[in-house]
Formats: sequence, C-alpha cells, structure tokens
Amino acid sequence: MTPLTHRSATELAAMIKSGETTSSDVVEAHIEVLERIEHLNALAVERFDLARDEAAAADARIRDGDRDLPPLHGVPMTIKEMFGVEGMPNTGGYPHRRKFRPSEDAPVVSRMREAGAIILGLGNTCGFLIWIESNNPLYGRVSCAYDSSRTAGGSSGGDSAIVGSGGAPIALGSDLGGSIRIPAFFNGIFGHLPTPGLVPLTGHFPMPEGELRRRLSPGPLARRSEDLMPVLRIIAGPDGEDPYTEPMQLGDPADIAINGLSVVVATHASTIPLRPVLRDAIDRAADGLEQRGARVQRTPFKQMRWALAQFGATVAAEIDLLNSWERITASTKPGGRTGRAPLTVRGPAALLKVVESAPVRAVRTQAARRLVDSAQRAQDTLDDTIGDGVLLYPPFPRLVPKHRHTIGQPWLATNTAIFNVYGLPATQVPLGLGAGRHTSLPLGVQVVAAAGRDHVTVAVARELEELFGGWVDPLDVGE
Repeated sequence: MTPLTHRSATELAAMIKSGETTSSDVVEAHIEVLERIEHLNALAVERFDLARDEAAAADARIRDGDRDLPPLHGVPMTIKEMFGVEGMPNTGGYPHRRKFRPSEDAPVVSRMREAGAIILGLGNTCGFLIWIESNNPLYGRVSCAYDSSRTAGGSSGGDSAIVGSGGAPIALGSDLGGSIRIPAFFNGIFGHLPTPGLVPLTGHFPMPEGELRRRLSPGPLARRSEDLMPVLRIIAGPDGEDPYTEPMQLGDPADIAINGLSVVVATHASTIPLRPVLRDAIDRAADGLEQRGARVQRTPFKQMRWALAQFGATVAAEIDLLNSWERITASTKPGGRTGRAPLTVRGPAALLKVVESAPVRAVRTQAARRLVDSAQRAQDTLDDTIGDGVLLYPPFPRLVPKHRHTIGQPWLATNTAIFNVYGLPATQVPLGLGAGRHTSLPLGVQVVAAAGRDHVTVAVARELEELFGGWVDPLDVGE
C-alpha cells in the first residue's frame, strides 16, 4: 500500500472523511518523518502536541456523524515562519522580533485552517539577509532533503525540505524572486508562483512596499501536483487589507487539453549556461508533451538574459525598505505602514514607475530607462509567443549547490526572478532525479503561462507528473 506520507493532501482528506484512515494516524505518520529529519533543520518551530489535539478533534467530528466537513479536513501541513500564526514566532529571522507573537493568523493561514488543515509547525527560512539559501540567524541552516551537504534553497527552504522529505503533503511559502520555486526545485517537489494580485500578503514579515509588495506572493508547495489548485483556490482572493489583491477568476486545469496546446521551449535564454543534465531533462519534458499532442516549438529568448538587471532595478529602487531597521520595526506596530495604492500596470512598465520614483539617484538614469525599454520589448515578445499556451524554462542553471556555494552570485536567481518582474504565473515541476554521478539530485522545469492562467501551468504540471513520476521519496534513493 502507498504510505500515508506519500499521498497527496487531497487523497488524505478523502481517506480521512471516508474512515479509511484517521487524522490522528496521518498527523502521527508525518510527525515521525519530521522527527527523523531533524538533522536537516527544516522545522523552525514545532507544534506537535497541538496538532495531535486538533487531529483528535477532527476524528471526533467524523465519529459524531458530521458530514459538513471542509475540503482539507484533518490534513497536516507546515507554514513558512514569515507568515503570522497566532501565538507563534514570526521573526523573519530578525533578532529584534524574537519575542514577538502575532495576535491573529495571516489571512492565508486562517483560510487554510478554515479549510481543515492542521499546522504541524513553522518552516525555517533564509533570515533577514534575503537569499537563495536558508541560513537563519535564529534557527540555523537548512539542508536539502536529498543531500544534507547541499542547501535546501531559500527563502522557503524549510518548508520545501519538509515536503521533499515526506514530512508534510503541502506547505505555504512566499516568492519574490524564486523563493518558492528554487527551493521546490532543490527538494524535488512542486511549487507555484501565482499571478500577482491573486493572493493577499497581509500578515507576512518582512513586508515590502509598492511594486515589490505586489511581486511578493504567497503560494503552495506540494509533493503531488493535484494539490496545487485546491490550495490556490483556498488562499486566493482579497482580504480587505492588502491593497494589491484583486478578485480573479481561477480556471480549471481539467479544462485544459494537452493535445494541441502550444508549448514553447526557451533556448539561449539563461544568464548562466545550463548544466547538460538539466537541458536534457527539459528536452525530455518537451518531447513527452509533444507525444501527448502538444505543439512544441523551440525559440531563442536571448533578451531574457537581462533578467537580473531588470529585477535588480526594482530591488534597488526600494532597497532602503528592506535594509532599514526603522521601517521594518515600524511595520510591526499598530498603525505601521501597509503599502501604497495599487499600481495598475505590470512588468517593465511598472518597473519604470518604480525606477522613476526611486530614492537612489543613480537608479534614475538614462541607462535604467534603456533597461526598462529592453525589458518591455522582451515581455511583449514573450507574451506574443506564449499566447494561450505555456513556456518551459529552467528553474536554476545548476543542480542543487553545496552549502554557501551561491553566495555572491545573485545572477543564479535570474531564471525565476524574471517571471516576478513580468508578472506571470509559474509552476516548478520535478522531473525525477539526475543520471550518472547526479542520481540522487532532483531535476525540474518551470511551466509559465500568461497572467491569470495559473490553471494552465498546473494542468501541464499534472501531465508531466504522470509522464515522469513527480516527487521521489529521498528514502528510496538514499543520501
């Protein structure tokens, strides 16, 4: 039989509701995994006893004959420590918040609880030095689910390592330049960057402002692709506080036919040349979709090599917020800054708006304008090429790096950051493990679609999972 720690959240919820298993058994099975992987340091804060109590209460509702059960009734999960969970730490890695405890859940957390999910604990993160590795000054360093000598990625590294190890079927992360997709790739799982404005960021710390806030989005991490859309539906929608969240109609992945779907494979587009094993994996993914009837075309996108500069201009325009203790501290107090009015433009046009209002004079240059003009042309080309289909794009130019081997190399995040800049939804999809000396390291691909077409990337992710098997338990391959 398939172990409980291999099943999707959707499947576990159905089993709990039918009486095939209990929430207590499911929660305990995942706690056993979390205790076994303590050496990865993925869990920043545990709440095992409370989770056991909540699982017992979930089972009691079923015994009492309650049939009005929420969709994820009794299913365990973890939450990135940067999201507020009532009564639990919410430091973001900042020492001055060590004793701070939110008085209420962030909206995305409360929505998951209302949907029946049980929180096992908070996932470790990168800390206040926002980076693509998770090495937190308060909780320590997180290691990859497949190789503890390698990084779990960041900033949602803890939750990705937990899901990748089988310690939870789903988790909530957040993504500004790849903070869901990079660690999801490193840990062999699914991770989704939603369309900007789809999911409220309220209750997240740290909280950027302006266009950066709009580009930072909560999103799901999952070991099975069928959970991505249900979780996205649960957390999506305005909350009355986040000025950047808008009502959006979410489509159904089941309505997307792979037969006839346009699939574009971006070539010559990565700032850093791809490792051959990653390029081969993406080619195999494209070939598999083509065999299912997709219309595959390979197109060079050299313009996308400027991704780092485009993203960097946005960051430079508001870097004073991210590095200012005064403003960050103010955001934790009543009446703290909650952001500016929504921008009605996206991508490079919004980038130009940020650059022109930047406090750093050096950013307001003719070179910056040329950069933005170039980015706009690249986005126009990309939008026209993708159309109603999808783009296949590498999530990272290398396999999972060793600890500290990404330091001083921000360009490694360009493959993911570019889609935050362009405001496009993207799903990281595991494609099995590497060959030869890389047999224990994950492969993957990003599936990107037009804004508002999150269900299309998820539909392709489900197809690729069927073709390549999706997540692989690290215990099945060894470290």
